Amino acid sequence: MLTKKQLDLLEYINKCVQRDGVPPSFDEMKEALDLRSKSGIHRLITALEERGFIRRLAHRARALEIVKLPESMGGAPSHGFTPRVIDGDRPDAGQPANAQPVNASHSLDVPLVGRIAAGVPIEALEHATQNVAVPGAMISGPGEHYALEVKGDSMIDAGINDGDVVVIRETSVANNGDIVVALIEDHEATLKRFFRRSGAIALEAANPAYETRILPDDKVKVQGRLVGLIRTY
Repeated sequence: MLTKKQLDLLEYINKCVQRDGVPPSFDEMKEALDLRSKSGIHRLITALEERGFIRRLAHRARALEIVKLPESMGGAPSHGFTPRVIDGDRPDAGQPANAQPVNASHSLDVPLVGRIAAGVPIEALEHATQNVAVPGAMISGPGEHYALEVKGDSMIDAGINDGDVVVIRETSVANNGDIVVALIEDHEATLKRFFRRSGAIALEAANPAYETRILPDDKVKVQGRLVGLIRTY
C-alpha cells in the first residue's frame, strides 16, 4: 500500500508522462508536492521503485519509467498499463523495418519520416523510409501519428536525448508548454517547447546552453505534438 505522498508523486509523474511524453524534473516534482528539498523526492522515488511502480534508467536525464499503476489509478496487478519508454524496439542496422518489440501484440507501426533537430534547426521533414513499432496506448488519441529521430541536445532536461525517437501526433495547434514539432519559415524543423507571446511564438529549449527563439507568429507552423519517446540502448 502506498502512502499519500507516494501516491501523489506517482499520480503527478503519470500525469506529466501522459501530457508531455516525458517525466517531470526533480524540481518540478518538489514544487508539485510542496516539499522543501529534493531529498524528499529521492526518498519517495526509492519507495515507489522498491514497490515495483517505477523504474530508474541509469545515466539518463529524467529517466523514470512507470512500470505499473495501482488499481486506484486504473491499473491492474499484472497488466493493463504500457510504459512510455521502450527499450530496444527501434530496428538495428540490418534488421527489417517491421521488427517487433517486446509486447508486440499491442504495438502499431508508425512511419519514421526523418530527423528532427533538438538544437539548431537543420532540415524540414523527410519522406517516410521505414516504420517504427510503438505501443498502441501511446497513439490511442485522435489524428495521424509519425516518428522522428532526434538530433542534438537542446531538449535533454526534458529527458529527450540525441538519438531518441519521438512519437508525434499530427496537429496544427498547440497549448503553451507543449513540446512540438515546429516548422520555421517552411524549411527548418525543430523540436521545442511552445509558447505564444503577444503575436509572437517562443520556441524554448530544455537546455540552458540554448537561447529561446522568438519568432513572428506567421513564421512558425506547428506540425505535431509530442506524445511518446522511444529509446534504444
